[in-house]
Amino acid sequence: VQLVESGGGLVQAGGSLRLSCVASGRTFSNAAMGWFRQAPGKKREFVAATTWSSGVRYYADFVKGRFTISRDNAKNTVYLQMNGLKPEDTAVYYCAADPSIWTIQVKGSSWGQGTQVTVSS
Repeated sequence: VQLVESGGGLVQAGGSLRLSCVASGRTFSNAAMGWFRQAPGKKREFVAATTWSSGVRYYADFVKGRFTISRDNAKNTVYLQMNGLKPEDTAVYYCAADPSIWTIQVKGSSWGQGTQVTVSS
């Protein structure tokens, strides 16, 4: 499966951004889609995940109530709506795909190239 992210950019603290991830190729073998992020000098961390079928959602504690993951099956696209952004949300955000909603919360099997999100104070 190929994953292409878009929607990153520079935003002031308190602002919003919506990231998109378009999946192509063997999407049928990857039931789960998710978002991770990696800040400079830090490890890549799980942000949110969902499934193509049920749309069940899982979030990291630090984004609950601020970020929302959603999907559009007709467009093979997963979104990450980010509200109330904080400077500590600054990172490269990666889209991931995996056969399992459980393992994708640890790591994905396929990755996009990433999109930079910068939040200024």
